[in-house]
Amino acid sequence: MTKKVAGVSRRRGSIDVVDAKVALDLATRQNYSENVFLFVPNLIGECIPRYSRVILAAVALYYLSYHPKYGTIAYCVSCLLDAADGHAARAFNQTSKFGAVLDMVTDRCTTSSLLCYLSSVYPEYAMAFQFLITLDFSSHYMHMYSSLLTGSRSHKQITSDVSKFLKFYYDPRTLFVMCAGNELFFVGLYLLKWVDTPLSVSLGMPLPFWGAYTWAEAMTLVCFPICATKNVVNVVQLWKASKILVGVDLAERAKAREEDVQKPKKT
Repeated sequence: MTKKVAGVSRRRGSIDVVDAKVALDLATRQNYSENVFLFVPNLIGECIPRYSRVILAAVALYYLSYHPKYGTIAYCVSCLLDAADGHAARAFNQTSKFGAVLDMVTDRCTTSSLLCYLSSVYPEYAMAFQFLITLDFSSHYMHMYSSLLTGSRSHKQITSDVSKFLKFYYDPRTLFVMCAGNELFFVGLYLLKWVDTPLSVSLGMPLPFWGAYTWAEAMTLVCFPICATKNVVNVVQLWKASKILVGVDLAERAKAREEDVQKPKKT
């Protein structure tokens, strides 16, 4: 099997590009001792029935329309597991391309589902929520594709010569704050429809500025700049990925022209 893989793979940057059929056969025949589907971080993200991110997100969406407490808790715990699976991957030395893509897909689907619900709660802003979903999906898809095409092992590995801005964003600490703030902003928008007690009443003490706001309103106001910044990041990420893909196209076209010139002309 090793000889077969070696015969159909070639080097591109830092990764082996393997024929799709061979990769499919390898995944089908993988043994239990190193089954990527059963890696601990993938289990946290997808497979453990009680604690899975996907199942918790589904539970959250089920309760959103009539039980804000259960819905909010399930959604927030699902998002917190996003940070846990990354630590588990490094701790168990089980990082994988499948896990990276699964993590991104789960993030996109979870946030998009909440935005779809918010579109029904705030129909006057439905177009804005639809725009955010479109930007989020297109930005991350193009970024992931351009990263894999240029030989990166992870879409989070950005060098400063490509983008200092994105390199700073994908620092683990920055990424956690940005993602948490973004999700809390949307959760806050959801809770605005359910929470109407001012903070001064909830805490039983007068507050100089925040007292007239509910805690959901306060959380939304605090997290709004983070959400806005994250969507600026999405625009930058989309633009950078587009330029990288265009650059790859130009390089391949130039190489094709050189090969055409070098081919012996038929007489």
